Amino acid sequence: MDLRTYLDAERGRLVKLAAAIGAHASDLSAWANKKRPVPIPFGWPIERETDGQVRRVDLFSADVIPDIWPELANRKETA
Repeated sequence: MDLRTYLDAERGRLVKLAAAIGAHASDLSAWANKKRPVPIPFGWPIERETDGQVRRVDLFSADVIPDIWPELANRKETA
C-alpha cells in the first residue's frame, strides 16, 4: 500500500504516524504526496508503525533497496 492510501484510510493517521516515527506532520504529508522523497532513515519506522501495511519496498525505488536493505531486494513482488 502506498503511504497516501494508508494515511487517507483513517482520520488522524497522519498526526499519529508522524508522532510515532519522530517526524513533522508536514514532512510526512509531503512524502505521502510525493512532493519530497521519504528519507531512508524513516523507511523502517514507517513500515514498523504501519504494521507492514506500508512497506519499505513500496516507499523506495528498486535501485535503492539492495544497497540499503539487501534482505528485501527480492521481496517487492511479495504482497
